[in-house]
Amino acid sequence: MRYLLIIWSLLFVSLSAQAVIETRTFANPAQEDRYKVLINELRCLVCQNQNLADSNADLAKDLREQTYQMLTNGASDTEIIEYMVARYGDFVLYRPPFKSTTLPLWIGPFVLLGLGILGLVIVIRRRNRAQQEALSDVERAQVRRLLDRDD
Repeated sequence: MRYLLIIWSLLFVSLSAQAVIETRTFANPAQEDRYKVLINELRCLVCQNQNLADSNADLAKDLREQTYQMLTNGASDTEIIEYMVARYGDFVLYRPPFKSTTLPLWIGPFVLLGLGILGLVIVIRRRNRAQQEALSDVERAQVRRLLDRDD
């Protein structure tokens, strides 16, 4: 038991040693706030649905560094976002603009929802039809008599 505890302790120590803390200095708190907003608005291209702030991927680290460099060199938020979009495409944005290339991103969920509802309706109708066809004529007559009697 003691050895198991030691092994688990070493495992957690090694995992925490891999975490890197990035320290950045900013000219003022407003610039730091802009940086935080930008890295929360930009998506990591490697990770599944994570922003740059939450990702530990190498590409995300590079993009955070690029964002920091551009910000400290005086680039506006719009210039930084335009640079990222020009280099990586609209997928880098959490809220991509509505245009022909991003149309699947905007309408895809609604199409899938509609197809799911349509599939559910078809399955329910088939099941009801199969249950009705499973009854013989005599059984249907008995059911009708029972239903008529309850009224």
